[in-house]
Formats: sequence, structure tokens, C-alpha cells
Amino acid sequence: MIISKKALPRRTFLRGVGATLALPLLDAMIPAATVLAKTPAKPVRRLGFVFMPMGCDITRWTPHEEKLDQLSPILSSLAPVKEHVTVVTNLELQNAYPGSHATSNSAFLSAAKAKLTESTDYYLGTTVDQIAAQHIGQATQLPSLELAMDLMQVVGQCDNGYACVYQNNLSWSSPTTPLPAEAHPRIVFESLFGEGGSIADRRAALRKKASLLDSFNEDIARLQRKLGPGDRARVSRYLDSVREVERRIQRAESDTVDNPLPDLDRPVGVPAAYADHARLMFDLQVLALQGDVTRVITFQLARETSNRTYPEIGVPDPHHPLSHHGNDPEKIARMAKINQFHVSLFAQFLQKLKATREGDGTLLDHSLYLYGSGIGNPNVHDHSNLPVLVAGGAATGMKGGRHIKYARPTPLANLHLTLLDKVGVHLDSFADSQGKVDDLFEPLSV
Repeated sequence: MIISKKALPRRTFLRGVGATLALPLLDAMIPAATVLAKTPAKPVRRLGFVFMPMGCDITRWTPHEEKLDQLSPILSSLAPVKEHVTVVTNLELQNAYPGSHATSNSAFLSAAKAKLTESTDYYLGTTVDQIAAQHIGQATQLPSLELAMDLMQVVGQCDNGYACVYQNNLSWSSPTTPLPAEAHPRIVFESLFGEGGSIADRRAALRKKASLLDSFNEDIARLQRKLGPGDRARVSRYLDSVREVERRIQRAESDTVDNPLPDLDRPVGVPAAYADHARLMFDLQVLALQGDVTRVITFQLARETSNRTYPEIGVPDPHHPLSHHGNDPEKIARMAKINQFHVSLFAQFLQKLKATREGDGTLLDHSLYLYGSGIGNPNVHDHSNLPVLVAGGAATGMKGGRHIKYARPTPLANLHLTLLDKVGVHLDSFADSQGKVDDLFEPLSV
């Protein structure tokens, strides 16, 4: 038997009119008779962050036991993936004090103290995602991807003397450079699959076709003839996912005609229901990770002080006033319902990552996601005992299915430092970190 060492390059693209399509990791990208872990086709590690605004009811969030055999009410939807999840209790953000919504958002990924200013002389710190992007994002089409659910067009002062930039931007590439997040699925889709030129040029080229994939028909057919049965099925499933996401974007845009007065926080042309919009943004993340378009993602589920209502789950009250519940049990219960709803959408995303095979594991195995908030008790703008969990990361040695409760308040920056280390970014410190939290992980056998 002759064994060929030739393989498709890991970063293989199909190119169409105004578009480019990266492929998922295929068996054909792994040189024959080699060990996967020793080849350039080894699955990469990704790092993601999902921000939950305005804290939560910590009593309904915190598990009662060290094992996640029985999940708390807010986390109950994580049951199908609980073996991939670790809840971390008693983390804090000291640099977010004096407590505010602006500093909750700004300190979540920076662990830095925001300069008190209402003007453009704002100053924060480089966020953990951007440190990761500097090291593991340079080999990809997009070093990082910043996503949100709300329009972020407010300028000036938003919260107790803090400029709006602090609560509108999770990611900062330097202490003076916030990175705006994108909430429109169409624009995100085109950033993942568009090729060259201005946004207007890419959009014009893509819209010449009924579907992005129509641009690749000949290349797809040619590629499929070269692949084995397993790879053909894998490519077909990936292309089906791309087409389905595009179809949902197109449907949302056509529905805009029937909904001339959308939610003021919601961009025109996105799904009318919050859940549909959020699922679409999560699905775009799956495609971005699967095609290795980016390895670093941040996603803001709603901005701090959001007055969004959630009638689809029976909560007509604006979120922000509910978070200042004054210890009213009924208000706390409705706020917790929003918290549970947000977690359920993240849980669905994790299940999709788990169902997506990649190399010797899944996308979830090769990704680490931190989910949480920069506020603990929103009623008093407290930045201690934060609701935080970490998901995925089996390929990094992460031990899931657990609840870790620290005996004393521990900087969130310690966790950030550890996550950086597990994706290959080795630093001695980050912001106000005092060490790593290595009890989240176990050594990997070589």
C-alpha cells in the first residue's frame, strides 16, 4: 500500500464572486500515517466570552454542591452539557468600584479601573480577548470578532459621569481604543464570508447571487470529487449550516417591511424576537469557529442599563428597573427568569459546539468560553461574588461538571490569566491578577 503524505492545506478556501469560504477541518487536511496532534492540522484552541448584563439573583444561580449533579434554577438548561461546565463562585472585580453599570461592563474583560470622564479622554486597559487575539488571532482572517445584541450609537455620558464608551464596548485593543461590537447578522455574515473591497462593494457582489453559496457551485463540486465519504458529508453539513443562517438573515430582512417600528435598541433587519436574533448571532459564532475564520470572540447579550423587555418569556418589565428590585420577591423572580432565559440560549450554543465534530473531538472540546457578569447583586451595584462559569476546553484539560467556591474573594483577572494560559498565551500577570486558578484544569497526558 502506498501512503501519500500530501494533504489539503488546513487553511483551504473556496473563492466566489466577492466572497470567500473557509472550510472546516477535514480528514483530507491530516497527512496520512501521522498522529493528529503532531500535524499542522491539529485543531486550534479558541477563546470566547459571553457577557450577561446587570448581574442576577445569585441565590438562583449558585449550585448547592461541588458536583453539578443538580443544577440551580438559572443554570438548569445546561443539563445536557453540564459535564463540560464549571461554575466558579466568589470572584470579584475590585477595579469596578465605585459600583456602576459602566464599570461592570468595562472591567469585565479588562479588570482595569475606568477613568472617570464624560468626554473622549477615556482610558481603560487592554482586554483579555485582545491579548489573546494578539497571540492566537494573527493567523486567521479576523483576529477577533466583537458581537452584541443592541445598537451602540449613544455618545456622551451614560452612567454617573462615565462616558458611554465604557458600557457600550467590551473589547479594547489598547487603553484608549475601544472596539465597537456588531449587532446586525447580515454585516457579521459578510465579514465572515466577504472578500476584499469596501463593505458596499462586498455587499453588492454578494447580492448578485440569490445565495452566497451560489458563487461556489463549481468549486464545491470539484472539491467533493477529491474527498472521501466522511469529508463529503462533513462539508455538506457545513454548507447546509451556512445556507440556513443566510436564509434566516434574508427572512429577517424581508420581515422588516411588516414591522416598520422595531425596538429602538434593535437594528433594522434583524429577527423581531430576541431569542431568534440571539440564536442567529450564536450560530454565526459556530460558523466562524468551524471555518477557523477567527479564534477569539466576545458577545454582549445586552448592554448594561438595557430597558429591553422579554414578552416572549412572560416578562413585560424593562430589565434595568427589574435589576433594582429593592428586594421585592416578585421583581427578583422576574429578573431571574431573564437570567435563566439568557443562560438557555448559551446552553443551546454549547450543544451545537458539542455536536460539531473536529479532528479528534468537537468544537466544544477545542474552545473555552467564559460566561458571566461584572455585577453580583445588581440592586446595590456590587462587583463581588460574580455569576461566572467556564465551558468547554476538554482539549486543554478542563475538568467540567463542577462547582468551585473560593474561600475568599478572588480576582476575576486570575481566571482570565488562566484562560489565556490554556490557549497558549503565557503571561506572568494580567491586570490585578494574583495568580492562576489551575484547579479548573488537570494536566494533559502527552
